[in-house]
Amino acid sequence: MKKKLHYAGAAVLLASVPLFMLAPGRVTKRQRAPFQNVNFAHRGLHSRDKSVPENSLEAFELASRAGYGIELDVQLTKDGIPVVIHDETIDRVTEKKGWVKDYTLKKLKELTVLKNKFPEYSAAKIPTLEEVLDAVKASGIQVNIELKTGIYWYPEIEQKVADLVKKAGMEERVIYSSFNHYSIQQMKKIVPEAETAYLYSDVILNVAEYAKNTKVDGLHPAVYHVKMADFLKEYLGSNLNVRVWTVNEKADMKWLIDAGVTAIITNYPDMAVQIKKEAEV
Repeated sequence: MKKKLHYAGAAVLLASVPLFMLAPGRVTKRQRAPFQNVNFAHRGLHSRDKSVPENSLEAFELASRAGYGIELDVQLTKDGIPVVIHDETIDRVTEKKGWVKDYTLKKLKELTVLKNKFPEYSAAKIPTLEEVLDAVKASGIQVNIELKTGIYWYPEIEQKVADLVKKAGMEERVIYSSFNHYSIQQMKKIVPEAETAYLYSDVILNVAEYAKNTKVDGLHPAVYHVKMADFLKEYLGSNLNVRVWTVNEKADMKWLIDAGVTAIITNYPDMAVQIKKEAEV
C-alpha cells in the first residue's frame, strides 16, 4: 500500500444515502477478538532477509508456512485476469515497462519479478490471484485482498475477484479493502456477507460512523494517521476491526499491540510476534 488521493466524493455521496437504506455492519467473532498474533505480512514474507521478491508466490508461501496472514494487491490484465502486483505499472518489478492493464497474462508470464535483485529467484513470476489462493488455502491463514482501483478502476474486478475467492472456498478468510470506497461498496453488493474495510491515509470526518453507515466492517488507516489527535482511541471504541498499515517500527508495533488493534500490516511480522510474546511475559 502507499498513500493515495482519497476519494472524498465517495464519502460525501455514501453519507448522503438515506439511513433507512443503510445499517451498521454486523459484529463478527473476528471483530470482537483481541490481537492474537493476527498480523499480516505486507505483500508476503519478503523482508526477513531481503532475498524474496514481494507479491510473489514464494513470499506468500513463506508467510503461510509461518502462520501469518497475508496482504496482497490485485490488478487486472488486458484479458481481464486478476494478478497480484502492487503498482499499476510493471516498471519497478520487471525488466519491461508499461501498464499492467496493457499486458495479457501470457505476456506478463514471460517476465521475471525483480530478476536482477533476486538472482536466486530468477524464475519468480507475477502470480495470478488464483495461483496465490491455491497456494495458501490449505494453511488456514487470513488473506487481505486490496482492490487496486484507486488509479484505474478495472471493469468488473470486484466480481472476478469474488468468483475466485468463492472457487477457492475461502470466503470466510478473506478481507477486501481499497482506497476506492466505491469499489468496496460494489463488493458488498456482490457478496453482502464479505468482510470489508476502508483503506485511507488522509483525515476523514467521522470515518467510523461513515464505515458503519455504509455496512463496512473495518478501518485500515495508515500508521502515521493514527498518531494524530485521538484517532486511534476513536477507532478502537467503534467496535470495528482496526488494522493499521504499514507498521515497520518496533515502537509503533508495541504501541499498537498494547492498544489492542485487531491486527497490523507489516513487512516484519516476525518482529510483531516477538513483541506480543514479550508483552505477555
